[in-house]
Amino acid sequence: MASTPASTPAPSPAPKTNRIGLAVLDYRGGKTTLCAGCGHNAISERIIDAMYEMGVPPERVIKPSGIGCSSKSPAYFMGRSHSFNAVHGRMPSVATGAVLANRDLLALGVSGDGDTASIGMGQFVHLMRRNLPIIYIIEDNGVYGLTKGQFSATADLGSKLKTGVINDLPPVDTCAMAITLGATFVGRSFSGDKKQLHSMLKAAIAHNGTVMLDVVSPCVTFNDHEGSTKSYKFMKDHDEPLQEINFVPSFEEIDVECDPGTTVEVTMHDGSHLRLRKLEEDYDPTDRVKAIHRLNGAHENGEVLTGVFYVNTHAPSFIDLLNITEHPLATLPESAVRPGREVLDQVMEELR
Repeated sequence: MASTPASTPAPSPAPKTNRIGLAVLDYRGGKTTLCAGCGHNAISERIIDAMYEMGVPPERVIKPSGIGCSSKSPAYFMGRSHSFNAVHGRMPSVATGAVLANRDLLALGVSGDGDTASIGMGQFVHLMRRNLPIIYIIEDNGVYGLTKGQFSATADLGSKLKTGVINDLPPVDTCAMAITLGATFVGRSFSGDKKQLHSMLKAAIAHNGTVMLDVVSPCVTFNDHEGSTKSYKFMKDHDEPLQEINFVPSFEEIDVECDPGTTVEVTMHDGSHLRLRKLEEDYDPTDRVKAIHRLNGAHENGEVLTGVFYVNTHAPSFIDLLNITEHPLATLPESAVRPGREVLDQVMEELR
């Protein structure tokens, strides 16, 4: 009796790809070693989604970071991109050098509240005032997670550690500081707010200047208890969003219904549209003074304000100010970057 041939399994469907032909798996990194439930992992997922949807070639991205739980995160997304794990607090200078050497790179720097607001404060200040094209993400949990949960400089006054210690020092507000110093896209989000953070990251990719995003990212091991102002529960109870955020990339049809009376639209550098539907009356994200005033008011009211606080698409970037050649410096031949003897003689003559 003849045997019945086994049925041929149906072929697996082809993976969905983005506008440059890559699947979302092409944007993933290694397996995380952070604590289960860590907010940093949620941020990594949103970065993967945003880069995939915007169609950014992974090989064009550089991911500098410092030291800390947050600075381990670049290993967990975009494994095909360039990475540099710098010295504690020194990520901004490494990122600046990389962007100046190759202006074609998209820099996405990942830092933490300790890495930025304590040992790295000096470098953070100068990065913000230069308007270097970079997306600077602070994964902010208010504690030093790698050294057993001491308060960081962003911990709120009156916040409590698991040990019962109360913080008696006022916090550093990195958003207010970034706006004051000259960053041109400043916002705060919460790692648990998938929709808001996703839209902000896509807008950040389209911005040509310094993007500073402070993302409250609860530490499930040391700072997710009653009395912590960086816990999941506190954020859920005290989050006060400024607006609902919608982002329409330039390669999509710009056709989103909105009420002109309650919506602010910002045209980004690549033609994309950032649409902010007001939840507060008359909040203007292009008004620098009002942004700082509103942030100060949130502190007084015990609110954690989230949203896009300030955006300026007209300020020249650091690349523009330096008038750097259109060709990346890293690709220039030695004849172009090493002047001959006659050029040096001319310079010396002019200095006489």
